[in-house]
Amino acid sequence: MLVVVAQRGPRMQPLVLTDEERKVLVGWAQRRKTVQALAQRSRIVLACAEGLSNTDVAARERVSLPTDGKWRRRFLERRLDGLSDELRPGGPRTIADEQVEQVIVATLERSPRNATHWSRSSMAAETGLSKSSIGRIWKAFRLQPHRAEEFKISTDPLFVDKVRDVVGLYLDPPENAIVLCVDEKAQIQALDRSAPVLPMMPGMPERRTHDYVRHGITTLFAALNTATGEVIGQIHRRHRAIEFKKFLTRLDKQVPAELDVHLSCDNYGTHKAPIIMKWLAAHPRFHMHFTPTYSSWLNEVERWFGLLTDRQLRRGVHKSVAALEKSIRDWIVIWNEDPKPFVWTKTADEILERLASYLQRIPGAGH
Repeated sequence: MLVVVAQRGPRMQPLVLTDEERKVLVGWAQRRKTVQALAQRSRIVLACAEGLSNTDVAARERVSLPTDGKWRRRFLERRLDGLSDELRPGGPRTIADEQVEQVIVATLERSPRNATHWSRSSMAAETGLSKSSIGRIWKAFRLQPHRAEEFKISTDPLFVDKVRDVVGLYLDPPENAIVLCVDEKAQIQALDRSAPVLPMMPGMPERRTHDYVRHGITTLFAALNTATGEVIGQIHRRHRAIEFKKFLTRLDKQVPAELDVHLSCDNYGTHKAPIIMKWLAAHPRFHMHFTPTYSSWLNEVERWFGLLTDRQLRRGVHKSVAALEKSIRDWIVIWNEDPKPFVWTKTADEILERLASYLQRIPGAGH
């Protein structure tokens, strides 16, 4: 008989914190404007102090086992000082830690008197450091004061339930069913430039006039198959519930009769009009799933609309609405020759956790 004896790995040295160390680590981990690398290291040490194994801590913080072990070991060797980045090889430093901290705190916690955000010049004048030093510090801590992105937090009272419903469709679609992301791209303008476009030449980009001539608008109704990436499109000149009903009728004809149809769409009024509710009642294989308000990012067809805009519409020249509509139809045909589905990877819990982290950084958002 062959007996296999499991070998135990090295025994972990217990990690015990003093009250003062725990207070400092909790402060670093919870302070909204702590550098994220330091906040994560603090959470790793706090989790280790709870008695969790390296595997459990790594899973909780989404880091590798070597990373978890590194910061456990560094703390045991040098306590709080061990969580700072080690000195890099090279010449002696000419900028003290206090000066670096001054730059970081000023960048994160206040604005210059004469502007809404810092520039390298204004921060250099404020701190007495060179502009290149300011740039290196910002780069090291991944700070970009010149950049700002937009976001919108949903106020939908059923936000959590709707996120779980829609994401569940993507990650675990029902059997014997097709999942379609549906929406309208409304008021697509047929734009013609006021002068001919100058084609690209070596050393010179394509050039076009900044002004344009409007020739009318149209609306594209589209349904993206989440499994295959194929798109069913229909164009109408108007954007009403009656046009949406016609689009549903087309979906009913094109989707095999033995399949249920699950539609992910937003809360626009045409999707909930009485004529649509009556149509859905007469077609029980159709099931509507509404995304939360201000959450168009949950609808995969919006990503496809972005590709349509970038590749066909933004730089397109159309002398009539009919020409614009033909261009859109041709692009859909080409897309469906080699469709590319969008692979959804985030679970509902991961999305909600990420949103919670945003809310913690917004003053008063939790009230």
